[in-house]
Amino acid sequence: MGKVRTVLIKNVSKELINKYPNVFTTDFEKNKKLLDVYLEIDSKHLRNRISGYIVNLLKIKNRELSS
Repeated sequence: MGKVRTVLIKNVSKELINKYPNVFTTDFEKNKKLLDVYLEIDSKHLRNRISGYIVNLLKIKNRELSS
C-alpha cells in the first residue's frame, strides 16, 4: 500500500515544480526552507508534507530521465 496524500498537497507540489523548475531539489531540508520563501504556509505539518512530495516527484522524474 502506498502513502495517502491529499489533493491539496499534490496540486501545490506540482504547481511549484512547474513554476520554479530549477529551484527545488531532492534534499528535504533544503526544500523546507525554500517553501518558506515561495509559499506562506501556517502549518509545519503541511509544509513538511509538501516538501516530501516534491522530493518524491523529483526522484521519479530523475529516474525517468536516466532510463
